[in-house]
Amino acid sequence: MEKEACKRLADAVKFLVKQSSLEQLTVTKIVAEAGVARQTFYRYFRDKYDLVNWCFDQLAKNCFDQMGISCSLRDSLILKFNFIRNEKAFFAEAFKSKDYNSIEQHDYQFILQFYTNLIERHVRTPLDDDLLFLLRMYCHGSISMTVEWALSGMKESSEYLADNLIDALPLKLSRLLNSVL
Repeated sequence: MEKEACKRLADAVKFLVKQSSLEQLTVTKIVAEAGVARQTFYRYFRDKYDLVNWCFDQLAKNCFDQMGISCSLRDSLILKFNFIRNEKAFFAEAFKSKDYNSIEQHDYQFILQFYTNLIERHVRTPLDDDLLFLLRMYCHGSISMTVEWALSGMKESSEYLADNLIDALPLKLSRLLNSVL
């Protein structure tokens, strides 16, 4: 039931943001559209932003779980951007939010933790302060460019965006990720 209820809620929020802004959307409207009880919503999510972030997490799992196994960084980024493009209306609206629990903040925390874990597994030590600074700076820039791309109509191809984000990696970080992947 858990997965089914979450999927129904996700489908509902994706449908509803095509009709009104995420900021105007209420949990009451989401549960009515999903056909589930309000308590079901709060069993799985803190608020509507948490639901949006769960939708994003489904994307992330599909794109990043195979990185370094069967997908390169470029392939994973292209998958991510194609997924965002396929849900264009939803993500364009979701990226407008500046709430403390926004998808922009969630995406930043997700990729920072993902890259940190990936690198630390490879080097078998915690990241030093200099490398962590570079990684944080890169993740902020990467997310900012993703948001800008989503809000400006996603005119550039997923490949173009992925290639440019990879080209923007600081040299020290690029060398390390290339050795990991």
